[in-house]
Amino acid sequence: MAAEPPVLLESTGRVAWLVLNRPESRNALNRGTIHALRETLARLREDGEIWAVAVTGAGERAFCAGADLKERRTMNEEQVQDFVASIRGLMDDLASLPQPTVAVMNGAAYGGGLEMALACDLRILDESASVGLTETSLAILPGAGGCARLPRLIGLARAKELILLARRVPAREALEMGLIHRLAPAGGARAAGQALLEELLRNGPLALRAAKRALEAAVDLPLAEALQFEQVCYRSIIPTEDRLEALRAFAEKRPPRFQGR
Repeated sequence: MAAEPPVLLESTGRVAWLVLNRPESRNALNRGTIHALRETLARLREDGEIWAVAVTGAGERAFCAGADLKERRTMNEEQVQDFVASIRGLMDDLASLPQPTVAVMNGAAYGGGLEMALACDLRILDESASVGLTETSLAILPGAGGCARLPRLIGLARAKELILLARRVPAREALEMGLIHRLAPAGGARAAGQALLEELLRNGPLALRAAKRALEAAVDLPLAEALQFEQVCYRSIIPTEDRLEALRAFAEKRPPRFQGR
């Protein structure tokens, strides 16, 4: 009997769902999972029919428990360095997708699991779950973007508290500190994620991509340069059919029918 693939790709309309499919290991990230994710993300990057990407976990125990420590114990120092580089590359691949991305955390997310969620644009968390960058308790540090992305999201002081104390944060507190955007009822993360995606896709898909580029640039550029880049992104949308369709729909008092053109 063939083994289950470590990652499932499920397409629902204009949305691609990436499902981490190792529930027996709390969807931990091993070499095979990372390779499969990176290959899938490379295909999605070029797929104009996909307007948004969601990432979730199989089963009910966890979204992703981070790196597979059982596999890690078999690695020498050089292999560990290569593994960390590959998992960091995965997070960068996810963060740089042109489509909006949503982490639908159906359970706990620790270490690399939370780093994966931080690489997404929006985050939903099951209200019964907790999250944390707990690597310092294992005598390492978040090495796949956690130390860089978390303080940009919740501020340096809170990020130091979470990482240096290896804190596991319950869902309600994660919402209050801005680590996640929405809570889902216990067991209802997938449905809540689908609702958020439907809300997202009421908007023009090309505009969403352009806005994402402008927002990402604004974090790192001086204000004057960020404003100039925003203009570049805006100009890219002016010739699109979707922009004209939105104007027609407004005049005719109906929902727009976007085509991604």
